[in-house]
Amino acid sequence: MADQTKKELRQLMMYQIFVRNYSREGTFAMVERDLERIRSLGTDIIYFLPIHPIGEKNRKGSLGSPYAIRDYRAINPEYGTLEDFRRLVESIHAHGMKCIIDIVYNHTAPDSELVMHHPEWFYHREDGSFGNRVGEWTDIIDLDYAQKGLWEYQIDTLKFWAEIVDGFRCDVAPMVPIAFWERARREVEVVRPGLLWLAESIHPEFLTELRSRGLTAHSDGEIFRAFDVSYDYDIYGEWENYLCGRSGLSGYLEALRRQEWIYPDNYIKLRFLENHDQPRVRFLVSDEKMLRNITAFSFFQKGMAFIYAGQEFGASHLPSLFDRDTVCLSPEKGTDLSMLIRQLSALKKSSIFTDSSYQVQCNCRDICVAVHTRQEQMAVGVFSLRGESGTVQVPLADGNYQNELDRKQIEVIHGLLHCSGEPVWIQTPEEEKRPAVLPGE
Repeated sequence: MADQTKKELRQLMMYQIFVRNYSREGTFAMVERDLERIRSLGTDIIYFLPIHPIGEKNRKGSLGSPYAIRDYRAINPEYGTLEDFRRLVESIHAHGMKCIIDIVYNHTAPDSELVMHHPEWFYHREDGSFGNRVGEWTDIIDLDYAQKGLWEYQIDTLKFWAEIVDGFRCDVAPMVPIAFWERARREVEVVRPGLLWLAESIHPEFLTELRSRGLTAHSDGEIFRAFDVSYDYDIYGEWENYLCGRSGLSGYLEALRRQEWIYPDNYIKLRFLENHDQPRVRFLVSDEKMLRNITAFSFFQKGMAFIYAGQEFGASHLPSLFDRDTVCLSPEKGTDLSMLIRQLSALKKSSIFTDSSYQVQCNCRDICVAVHTRQEQMAVGVFSLRGESGTVQVPLADGNYQNELDRKQIEVIHGLLHCSGEPVWIQTPEEEKRPAVLPGE
């Protein structure tokens, strides 16, 4: 883990925006108009998908993927100008939020500025032609980090953007040498101390497949040497298998518990239910009660919370990356999770979520009991992932407690709590002494 990574990052919520599809106009100005609402959700950090010009050669769809970048140092004119973006970032700061942008350093568009001026910085097939190592990414060509001149250019580019934004989300970061990221972080720190570094990690199956081909593919353990936060892809497969009915919950919970001992003490995971590459959680979960429980459960995890624009309104359609496909920022089928997300973000600001031991158990009805413990303080969450009612054992002394989500009283008798099917979030004051582990552990 980067030595300077602060555990307080676990208290934050990130909100993801694809400018093109965030409004009909698809501009920075339209995002700026919505900042008050975004902030009201409890958002701490806004993350933008790539904001740069998109290549035309081998373009996918009508407008192309934002990840097929033509010029790292320019702004997509469809969104506005550099001054428009600077103004947006200033407004984000004025609303008390931070801004990070996507950095796509594994590849560029086939007609990028670097191809024209530095073709030697790219991966070449045996016949000398440009290419990429992942076949389905037909609209991009890979960079070659054996070329040290590329390192200088890429780091200088990061320094340029570091004067404007507060951090970077680095696309498929494990496919770029970790030595590059370590050097980049050291040098950028001089320009802008305290920037946030978020790594999009990769699925374990993809990682091992890349390694079998002799390609660069870093594990999360390696990625944490340079990055503050890593995606949750090391265990997302188990979670998706559960939501899709392919397996039970035990595999996911075991993977979740394993993170507590395989990563450094200050590890930060990005706890997402959906993003631009994955199905909308509402597409996988149609029942609104289940959706509320799953959303609350994701915020209760140890790590940074994450919302993809539209998730707060139960959007079920995953917007296209290649065409204009505007997100509907209004309740879908009456679903509006905005108030719940606002509550969850506020509750996550409790100091116990900064530094705690974390445990989670589940019964046969998929009612999870999750517990954060720090000295004498506890946070106990009960989440019915099927939306069913039931009685569960909790590590709380007998008595009455308040559910922080609905302000209703919850009674514990003989260590048992009745769950109505709605999420329960209980926090005890520090002076109350509570058991340190879940029953049966």
